[in-house]
Amino acid sequence: MRRKERWSLPPAAVREAVVNAVAHADYSQRGAPIRVAIFDDRLEVESPGLLPFGLTVDDLVRGVSKLRNRVVGRVFHELGLIEQWGSGIQCMAAACRDSGLAPPMLEEIGTRFRVTLHTARTEKPRVDPTDQAVLDSLAGGDGHTTREIAEAIGLTLRATRTRLARLVANGLVREIGTSPQDPRRRYFLAD
Repeated sequence: MRRKERWSLPPAAVREAVVNAVAHADYSQRGAPIRVAIFDDRLEVESPGLLPFGLTVDDLVRGVSKLRNRVVGRVFHELGLIEQWGSGIQCMAAACRDSGLAPPMLEEIGTRFRVTLHTARTEKPRVDPTDQAVLDSLAGGDGHTTREIAEAIGLTLRATRTRLARLVANGLVREIGTSPQDPRRRYFLAD
């Protein structure tokens, strides 16, 4: 009877979309706000202004970037919100791909730039060999505790908890317990 948080979009992709909208907005367009619209099947983040002259959507996908607002970009870089120039769209696409979602849709509409993240899964989320080992250890249907899974795959409890949280967020594993600190919390393969 507890509320269960489950992201329909990868938080890293949402963060990148919003950070890019703020860093690249054309603030000379007075009264043109940055818009975040949430729908049942998608999230849209729009910022005022088209791409800088000479830059195309295909360039963005390849990692080419022209920073419109250098002061905002510098502050975001100092705060750790921007890791490397031109990597935001690629990080967003990788986060969507790893979660089994379609790549972000990038488009210029009128005098605005829009990033659309769709929530419908197009394929199964990607798993690395360690995540696959976690899934294999859960294949019997009886459910296991974090400690049992950690022993089966040879990781620390902390590393195992991190992996399990990601697998739960991606919908591959479900958890049953009263709280995150519940010692009897058990993990099962999702249906």
